[in-house]
Amino acid sequence: MEKLGSQTIKFNTPPVITSTASIVGPKESDGPLAQYFDQCLEDEFWGEKTWEKSESKIIKETVNLCISKSGIPSSEIDYCFAGDLLNQCISSSFGLRGLNIPFLGIFGACSTFVEGLSLCAIIVEACAKNAICAASSHFCSAEKQFRFPLELGNQRPQTSQWTVTGAGTAILSKTGNGPRVTHITSGKIVDMGIKDANNMGAAMAPAALDTLICHFKDTGRSPSYYDAIITGDLGYIGKDILIELSADKGYNIKSNYNDCGVMIFDKDKQDTHSGGSGCGCCASVFSGYFYNQFQEKKIKRLLLIATGALMNSTSSQQGESIPGIAHAISIEL
Repeated sequence: MEKLGSQTIKFNTPPVITSTASIVGPKESDGPLAQYFDQCLEDEFWGEKTWEKSESKIIKETVNLCISKSGIPSSEIDYCFAGDLLNQCISSSFGLRGLNIPFLGIFGACSTFVEGLSLCAIIVEACAKNAICAASSHFCSAEKQFRFPLELGNQRPQTSQWTVTGAGTAILSKTGNGPRVTHITSGKIVDMGIKDANNMGAAMAPAALDTLICHFKDTGRSPSYYDAIITGDLGYIGKDILIELSADKGYNIKSNYNDCGVMIFDKDKQDTHSGGSGCGCCASVFSGYFYNQFQEKKIKRLLLIATGALMNSTSSQQGESIPGIAHAISIEL
């Protein structure tokens, strides 16, 4: 590894993403990307008694499926990085407690999956043969914790996003076939003073801009280098803000930029307002759709920037602003 500029790491022997897997809920199964997910559930409980238990089952089965698809024995996977949105990351720790792989729980809100990919890449380059990362979220458990119990039937403002029910996971290896992680750009916390918990896109867009510009400066690359620049998950409002802010800084990303929260749902048919969000959004869209695009060689260079809102229900109730974070990872064939 070598450090480029202020926040970027370049991998001299880039780790390979050898396998991915994704499982999503019923609403995501009705969306435009349904065909790319490994499994689509018919209900949010999946045979469990609580939403939290369901989310733990989703991340557990997604990880097991990824390992099975890879053909790599679990005994040869050296580390597991995983996280979710619930307090103390119980979905990940409860769901993966039987995995018998050294476990490092992580939290980056909706940026968790790319944080996990970044840490996997570092540890594979440094010492491990294989490492796995995973992230999950669940609409019902997230609403219960962060906003209002579903039973209240509260009206959602148009700026709000729909938390994805689902999980995504990826295995990174020293050798193998597949797209490689060539660079990571870890983000700084950016807080512009936004306090509206129903407008996460506006809160996270400045962090995405900061990491995006840093990546281009550190690597000397321009937006046109990539076939696709993808954020997750700014939604429709945050996406428009990032396009405008980037243009103001001299970076035109409009032609090859999209957002996982925009892609996973049909806004008009599914009534998801500003799009999708949650740890499982970026995780499932990359592990399903974008990994497929690499396999079919429809894209060869992807800049994936996952964004997160570093708040909880208590901080919002106490009038705190919403700090944002964004981590970027360059994936190339």
